Amino acid sequence: MSFLEVRNMCRSFGGLRAVDGVSFAVVKNAIKAVIGPNGAGKTTLFNLIAGSLEPDSGEVRIDGKNIYNLPPYRIARNGISRTFQNIKLFSHLTVLENVMIGRHIRSRSGFIPAMLHLPRSRREERDIRERSMEILELMDIGDLADRDAMSLPFGKQRILEIARALATEPSLLLLDEPAAGLNLYETAQVSEMITGIRERGITVLVIEHDMSLVMNISDEIVVLSSGRKIAEGVPTEIQKNDEVIRVYLGEDDA
Repeated sequence: MSFLEVRNMCRSFGGLRAVDGVSFAVVKNAIKAVIGPNGAGKTTLFNLIAGSLEPDSGEVRIDGKNIYNLPPYRIARNGISRTFQNIKLFSHLTVLENVMIGRHIRSRSGFIPAMLHLPRSRREERDIRERSMEILELMDIGDLADRDAMSLPFGKQRILEIARALATEPSLLLLDEPAAGLNLYETAQVSEMITGIRERGITVLVIEHDMSLVMNISDEIVVLSSGRKIAEGVPTEIQKNDEVIRVYLGEDDA
């Protein structure tokens, strides 16, 4: 049974059809990659799924529930979390505080108890801190908890952003180019990290340009070109697909 269903998703910007009738599904506990050349509509598709863009038409279902046009915080509470192609950390906060912000989506005390520092709010804040620290330890950056987030090396910032996304307790994690800007060693670390996330029962949808990473970790791949889906299947099928080869290599080379 499909865990994530994207049905006939469309979004235009002026006369440009950035996402044009895209449909696909992701089964529970799978890793599915979205690939395609620059301008294919991959990040726009992620923005539509995560709720930061409204679709012109289409539908997104998570575990059978329609989340069409819900605001991003409601979508997050329904179990979808994401990272960004361009890292978006809170520069004035520590590593631990960045993860705690992600964790607050699961808080229950509300604004007034937190403002008044009531016992329930204090307990919850302590739990948030402890759980956030556990996530940092899991991602092997616990020793950096008190560092300023922006003082970290680029690769560690990538890991921190993934840690913050995990703090929301997602059932579906959207990773937008997690290996962008990383060296070979860091890319191998991210590869292991993604498979480890799946082993914790979290479904993963990932945009990535590093084809060796995609082919290593993906159960299935969907390929976009000019906003349209041109192929979908397991990695070995995608590698042999003539249309995909033409898109990546050009007509003459193909």
